[in-house]
Amino acid sequence: MTARQGLRRLIGGAGYTMVPGAYDSLTARLVEAAGFSAVYLTGGGYSRASGYPDLGLLSLTENVQFIGRTVEAVAIPVIADADTGYGNAINVIRTVREYEKTGVAGFHIEDQVSPKKCGHYEGKEVIGRAEMVGKIKAAVDARRDADMVIIARSDARAIEGLEAAIDRVNAYLEAGADVGFVEAPQTVEELRVVGRSVFGPALVNVFEGGKTPMLSASELEAMGFRLGIYPSQTHRAAIRAAQLVLRALREDGDTSRVEADLATFQEREDAVGTAHWRALEDKYLRIEEG
Repeated sequence: MTARQGLRRLIGGAGYTMVPGAYDSLTARLVEAAGFSAVYLTGGGYSRASGYPDLGLLSLTENVQFIGRTVEAVAIPVIADADTGYGNAINVIRTVREYEKTGVAGFHIEDQVSPKKCGHYEGKEVIGRAEMVGKIKAAVDARRDADMVIIARSDARAIEGLEAAIDRVNAYLEAGADVGFVEAPQTVEELRVVGRSVFGPALVNVFEGGKTPMLSASELEAMGFRLGIYPSQTHRAAIRAAQLVLRALREDGDTSRVEADLATFQEREDAVGTAHWRALEDKYLRIEEG
């Protein structure tokens, strides 16, 4: 079974799949090692890890490089962020073809005006529904592997209201998208309405500090959601951990007081598969010497 087929199996099942976010390839490997069935490559996380805010500042080329490296690093399905498709329907065709080359299992594309903003920022704008339907159709037609999952996201809740956002997502599903994603519902009842009103597998963005209430996986599953992405948790954890280590180093001149909370040298090596690569090195060096 390919990674894309694996992701299709997840969204076609009856349960709810938690998909933690990764902001680099190492984080993706940690998600896999923790036993999760898929990993989400958060565009906002990668943007911030590169020193930029989540304002659509990174290009298609930069994001494709990031996705490709991460897909190579893990065996579980990878879901990527394709922002607005980096332009109009013609640009979407190029985006889908470039994303498909990376081996990514699926991606989401949204109906914000380009350049986009974080889905939980104020001041978002959305394109017309008909234009976005055209972009979804372009994505579906450009896809060479029918197993690659296309996730249609609408950011219209903040601009046009919840009903309009749901209507948009259902139109995108009718245009050929595989999963529906209403961004930033604002109450528990709105989440409940989305879960029962999206006419296809529904994705929820579990984003601490944003506009959507935080609920447990069991509650979201009961509402009808099939996928939950958790984009910011690992990144926020890394930021706080680095701050604590740097504070100790600055104040104490060493990191003794936080050492017990850090990964060991061996754990760091295991996280990137050093032993595997060394075994390969030994194998092929022996071939050369022989």
